[in-house]
Amino acid sequence: MAGLPDKINTWQMVAPTSKEAPGKLERTTIPVPELKPGEALVKVAGCGVCHTDLSYFYDGVPTVNKPPLSLGHEISGTVVAGPANLVGKNVIVPAVMPCNNCDICKSGRGNRCLSQRMPGNSLGTYGGFSDYIPVPAGDLCVIDELKLPLSHYAVVADACTTPYQAAMRGGLTPGDLVIVTGAAGGVGVYMTQMVKALGAKMVVGIDINQAKLDRALEFGADYVINSKDKDFKTLRGEFSAICKQAGVPNNVGWKIFECTGVTPGQEIALGLLSFVGKLIVVGFTMKPVSYAISRLMAFDAEMIGTWGCLPEHYPKVLALVQEGKVQIEPFLETKPMSQIREVFEQQHNGLFDKRQVLEPDF
Repeated sequence: MAGLPDKINTWQMVAPTSKEAPGKLERTTIPVPELKPGEALVKVAGCGVCHTDLSYFYDGVPTVNKPPLSLGHEISGTVVAGPANLVGKNVIVPAVMPCNNCDICKSGRGNRCLSQRMPGNSLGTYGGFSDYIPVPAGDLCVIDELKLPLSHYAVVADACTTPYQAAMRGGLTPGDLVIVTGAAGGVGVYMTQMVKALGAKMVVGIDINQAKLDRALEFGADYVINSKDKDFKTLRGEFSAICKQAGVPNNVGWKIFECTGVTPGQEIALGLLSFVGKLIVVGFTMKPVSYAISRLMAFDAEMIGTWGCLPEHYPKVLALVQEGKVQIEPFLETKPMSQIREVFEQQHNGLFDKRQVLEPDF
């Protein structure tokens, strides 16, 4: 590997937060592995800080590969070694890379392949909070033209592609009626845009931050509801009034994308699920929620999960970003990767309005 680095500078999660001690992120170096056939070495331009990273570090969500390991799975960069047709290309690294050989993959559901490789979780010790990362080459999404700074494309991996996969799982078609709970959040801001770009007739965003809800009206949402300090009866009344104003039914055929990943948001989504509707669970929480599942039978409704995004969908999502149909610039900001500890802590405490993208500065 002449002319290439022999070590990777990285920030590793040495230990997650526990009842006994706070979590530890430490800067270290690890060897650059010898690339196997079908692998590429990517020089990281940027890596987004996702709620999943914080769940691993703060909330006890286990990683497949145990610490020490580097977190980070929203990655953009440049291929510096690997297949000749990729060297020098700017790419997005898919957050979930399936094996493409198992029965799940053959069924078309490879985004939940049990042998999937996910940076910062199940790709050995490697993650995006590094200056280089070895990855499977076959799933890389090439960016043919940079219309934005390369580091900014990191949020396409996961933040933008997860809503696309959710829309596909939900069977979204032009003319659909859509509710997005958590419309002001890190995934919700892209969920509203995605469903509108894919042809949703009407999009109602629900969240607790009025300023961000007002912003959502410029990015996919047709109507918004602030659920803060409201009981469900009041919220449902507001929703019914919106439906009456728009001339659409309030209890038939709504597709609900639950993006909050918190119990109150999930309860709102479940409460609004009605006749021949569909609830797609996008956000994640370890906490349980209570629901009378026989309502699904009575409503002939569906409730399904969605995980990650198939790499084959990435070019389609990238095209939507390049065409401006899904905007990412208003919702991100970059910081030096050396500030990772502060960024984790501040994001964990909800102090950011935008997704944080860390740029290597080792």
